Amino acid sequence: MTERVPYDRPGALLFAATSPASPSSLAPGGLSGGSGQSPSARPEEENAASARLLPPGEAGLAGSIVRVRIPLPFPLRWVNSYLIPDSSEAGADRGWSLVDPGLHTPEAIAVWERVLAELDLKPAKLSRIVLTHHHPDHYGLAGWFQQRSGGAPVLLSPEGRRQVERLWGPGTPLAGETLRLFEQHGLGSARLADMRTHLESFLLQVNPQPELTELRAGECVRMGGADWLAIHTPGHAFGHLCLYQPEERLMLAGDHVLPRITPNISFIPGEDGDPLGSYLRSLAEIAHYPVQLALPGHRDPFPDLPGRAAEIARHHEERLAKMAAALAVPLSAAELCEAYFGKELTVHSLRFALSETIAHLIRLEALGLAEREERDGLIRYRACRVGEGRK
Repeated sequence: MTERVPYDRPGALLFAATSPASPSSLAPGGLSGGSGQSPSARPEEENAASARLLPPGEAGLAGSIVRVRIPLPFPLRWVNSYLIPDSSEAGADRGWSLVDPGLHTPEAIAVWERVLAELDLKPAKLSRIVLTHHHPDHYGLAGWFQQRSGGAPVLLSPEGRRQVERLWGPGTPLAGETLRLFEQHGLGSARLADMRTHLESFLLQVNPQPELTELRAGECVRMGGADWLAIHTPGHAFGHLCLYQPEERLMLAGDHVLPRITPNISFIPGEDGDPLGSYLRSLAEIAHYPVQLALPGHRDPFPDLPGRAAEIARHHEERLAKMAAALAVPLSAAELCEAYFGKELTVHSLRFALSETIAHLIRLEALGLAEREERDGLIRYRACRVGEGRK
């Protein structure tokens, strides 16, 4: 059986499929808009590189971008990394930019070694490594690539840099703060012990740590011979950046807007006080950018960014309503999380589920639909009675 190729050129695939002049440019089973979904690049379960691509240059910058699917030891299965050539001219001297290199695991390194060899990409030709945010599945290999490239700059937002220092710097203070937060919100001692081990397990998957260069919202980074605007899109991560190329209407969306799945929105102590509120506002803002193709951190590239942003916003409004209805009796976040997401969660899934439950409860409190009660060190929430909500 032929081994699946872990990379493709999603821009060329999309434009080949949507161009009236090239209806035969796809292999059988190519792009589909079935089940009421917007058309997107070839489904991830298939070998996207087997589709015929447009001739070089016909799809513009989008046609030259290479998506590399890097494996993850989580239910998400992989993260999308993107390689962007510095120019349209092929050759050994051409440089590349790398966006979100993935988690540092032996399996990820094996994929990268193979892809670099097949694309004849020399690490020394890496011009820059750009991170949409600091989460380990995007950040983890940044230091490895920086070392192999001989010192390519690693760009991350100032907010992301601060969280890297809190997560994996001396003393890893954010781990302890997260455990105290979960305890206050009702997580039991046995699960807390599991959570501590889980949080510590990421240290090896983000080393070596890179030297970071700050990329601020409103600044531009040069990739593919074009300027990409950094847009602050908090919610999934405080300091998350989307990168927008206006001439070709491309959006490197990171984990801000994902197709078919919704990004986790977690409350992180010491960062954004209302991450879900920030996320809903930034979803509305990102929908105003004219986008022909969104390149997400997970799943397949897709064209309808405003439509997907609206779907995700509706999802969270529905979840807020369901959680508010469950607060007829006071509940801790851990109790509500168990009622909503179930008891049989892995420690990895529990971390996301509980953090997201806390974020929704904070949003309900901000909306005047729930109030917080604290007794003996335990935080519970209850729905506001009629007339108690904010005017």
